[in-house]
Amino acid sequence: MTSQERPRLRPYLAAAIDENDPEHILLYDRLGLAERPWRISRAEFHWVRLFDGRRTLHDIHAQGGQDAEVAWPLERLTRLVERLDEALFLDGPRFWERLADPIREPTCIGCYEGEPDALRRQVRGLFTGGRGPGLPREGRPDGRLRAALIPHIDYHRGGHSFAWGFKEVFERTDAELFVIIGTSHYSPARFTLTRKHFKTPLGVAQTDQGYIDRLVAHYGDGLFDDELTHLPEHSIELEVVFLQYLYENRRPIRIVPLLVGPFQDCVEDGRVPANKQDIGRMVEALRQAEAETQEPICYIISGDLAHIGPKFGDPEPVNEVLIAKSRAGDQAILRQAEAADPAGYFRVIAAEGDRRRICGLPPTYTLLEAVHPSRGQILNYDQYVHPRGYESVSFASVAFYR
Repeated sequence: MTSQERPRLRPYLAAAIDENDPEHILLYDRLGLAERPWRISRAEFHWVRLFDGRRTLHDIHAQGGQDAEVAWPLERLTRLVERLDEALFLDGPRFWERLADPIREPTCIGCYEGEPDALRRQVRGLFTGGRGPGLPREGRPDGRLRAALIPHIDYHRGGHSFAWGFKEVFERTDAELFVIIGTSHYSPARFTLTRKHFKTPLGVAQTDQGYIDRLVAHYGDGLFDDELTHLPEHSIELEVVFLQYLYENRRPIRIVPLLVGPFQDCVEDGRVPANKQDIGRMVEALRQAEAETQEPICYIISGDLAHIGPKFGDPEPVNEVLIAKSRAGDQAILRQAEAADPAGYFRVIAAEGDRRRICGLPPTYTLLEAVHPSRGQILNYDQYVHPRGYESVSFASVAFYR
C-alpha cells in the first residue's frame, strides 16, 4: 500500500500559526528539503493532522468528515495528499528516494557565503581580522596535536574562535583523516553516524567508509537509526568548511561525522557518563577503531559552552552580573579541559545541574575519555551577548596534545 493510501507525515516537520494570517498554518521542514514553509488553511491542517500512517484515506475521510465545517469530498482530500507527497512532506517512496543521494547538501549557507570565492574571503578574514590569530604558518606539522575543541556558533558571532582552533590544527597535525564529533541539536539519540559525503561551496568532503565500518563493528547496531538528524545539523558542516579552506590544493582530507546526543540522564543521576553502557561502548569503539587505523587521526570536537537568557528559557534578561557569573563557571569547566580530565570536566557541569546548558558536554566528554590526551591549552575564549539581554552564548577553542 502506497504512502498516499495510508498517508503519514514524515519526520522533522513542525507547524506554527502564520503570524501574518492567523487563518493559515505554516508547515516547516526542519530537514531543509523544502526551500520555504508550506502554507495551508486551518481546514487543510484539520486533515493533515490525521495523516499518521495507521488509517487508509477512506477511513480518514470518514472520521475527519464528521465535522461539517471541514467536510470535504474524497477527491479533494486525495488532491491534498498528492500535493503533500510531491512536496516531500509524506513518509513514502518519493521522500526516501530523495534521501538516497550519497551527498549531503549544505544547509548553513547564510551563516556563511554561498559563492566559493566569497566564502574563501570570508574565512580568510576570520583569520586576519582584529580578533583572529593571523593566517596559519606553512611548514611541516610536528604531529603533536591530538584533538581540538572548536565552536559551532555561527561565523558572524564566533568565527574568530574557529580560526584560533583551526590555525593550531593546520600547524600541528599531519592527519588527512578528521573524526568530527559534534553536538546533536535535533535528536535524542545518543550517537548517530552518516555515510553521506558533505558538500559545501568549496566542494565535497569525502566520508571515510573504512573507518565507519570499523567503528560500527566495535560499537554495534543503532548508529544509523536517526541518520536524518545529520541533514539539518550544523555542528559538523561548519567545521568541514574550515577544513576544506585550509587543505584545498594542499592535501586530500577525509572526514567521519559523528553526532552525540544529550547526557541529561548522566547529569541528573550524577553518574560519570562512561559508566553508562552505550557511552562506555562508544568510548571503547573509538579506541579500537583508532588502533586499527593505519594513519594519523585528528579529532575535532564541535561544541559550544553556556547558553543563558530568555531565549533558552531563563526568566531574566542577561546582565553584567549574570555574564560574569557565567564566565566564572566557564573557566571552571575549561580548567578541567586543560587538565584533560573528562571526569572532572563532567563533575563541574553536573554540580550546577547543567543549568547553563553546556552543549559541548556530550562530544567533549566522549572524546576526552576515548583518546586521553596528556594536556589541553585554551587558545581563545569569548562570549556573545545580545544587546538587549535576550541571550548569551559562550564558546572556546582548546587544543589537546599527545
